[in-house]
Amino acid sequence: MATKANFTSDQWNKILQAPLLVGFAVSAGDPSGFIGALQEGMASAKALAAAKADPGADALIKAVVDDLLTPEGRTQAREGVRLLIQGAELKEIKTRALEELRNTSKILDVGAPAEARPFKNWLVYIAKLVAEAGTEGGFLGFGGEKVSAAEQATLAEISAAIGI
Repeated sequence: MATKANFTSDQWNKILQAPLLVGFAVSAGDPSGFIGALQEGMASAKALAAAKADPGADALIKAVVDDLLTPEGRTQAREGVRLLIQGAELKEIKTRALEELRNTSKILDVGAPAEARPFKNWLVYIAKLVAEAGTEGGFLGFGGEKVSAAEQATLAEISAAIGI
């Protein structure tokens, strides 16, 4: 059972950032405007809350959620993401997020081989929730599509980056 103790501080920070990065990658892959961005942010928060409440959740997922729900953990994750995307244009944010997710995948494979797959599946789940959070296209929230082609492509890129 892998927990924070299985990783160096730097590795743990990368793992903490991963749930945020999948949301950033989806949002950067097909920006949804202000309301869409709020909906996508709420989707990520709902995924964390669901994992916290799930008694059957994987121990590593629980450890990450518990840490992200502390002021220190949240600040660490946000600061790491901020530094990663600082100065980047939208397309570059997605590219950087995917590269960081590739690195995190390798850390998980080595440091928590038994928990790597459930954690990666959880990241894909978060990405899907973010993609489905708002309606793309349409007018004033009517019409449009739940997941755009660009978001579907980004979901595939996230899955490939983390080896799912």
